Amino acid sequence: MGNIDDTDRQIIGILRSDARTPVAVLAQKLRVSRGTVQNRLRKMEESGVITGYTLRLRPDSEPQRIRAWMSIAVEGNAAPEVIRALRGEPAVDTLHSTNGRWDIVAEVRAESLEAFDRALGRIRLTPGIANTETSILLSTYKA
Repeated sequence: MGNIDDTDRQIIGILRSDARTPVAVLAQKLRVSRGTVQNRLRKMEESGVITGYTLRLRPDSEPQRIRAWMSIAVEGNAAPEVIRALRGEPAVDTLHSTNGRWDIVAEVRAESLEAFDRALGRIRLTPGIANTETSILLSTYKA
């Protein structure tokens, strides 16, 4: 990955708050030209510093969805392959590598309990997964 400087960090900070911030607004806030911002974004994307742009939803915006944390133990050194496979699973919202008993924690979402059950079945068949433990999220409280 490429080296990033303070200007790149400022761009990243603004985009973390709002990934849809126009280049012109970024340039104005940083007091640099639009071309500078565009070039820096392109370089960070090409070097892999920026891997994509995403959408975040309020937790209560989809009240009918089932959400759960799935803790996953991986066989041997299969974590990269398991992560790659789970990134293609529509029910997996986020993935986190962890230390301790579990190697990966996944946030799993589904429209119904039946869809959730099917997703768990698919995930558990992923080559390289040794064991899982799933906890359905009942309520969310902000700190």
